[in-house]
Amino acid sequence: MASKNKPQRDPRREELRRLGERVREERRSRGLTQEALAEALDLSVAYVSLIERGGRNPPYTTVVAIARALGVPASRMVADE
Repeated sequence: MASKNKPQRDPRREELRRLGERVREERRSRGLTQEALAEALDLSVAYVSLIERGGRNPPYTTVVAIARALGVPASRMVADE
């Protein structure tokens, strides 16, 4: 008999969601649109949107580029607060 266990949350997904929240928060605090950030990074708006929603796991170099574009240390994007 198959058990009806509740699916457990993937902790990696939670990390990506938190990263996305930090990116969105920093972007908005600087009055930037997703379009403006995407242009500064030479990325698509769709990709920036996916990062902000936790739907993509961006490479380290992209996280660093995002931080630089937002004028914050890369550690702020990934630090537990």
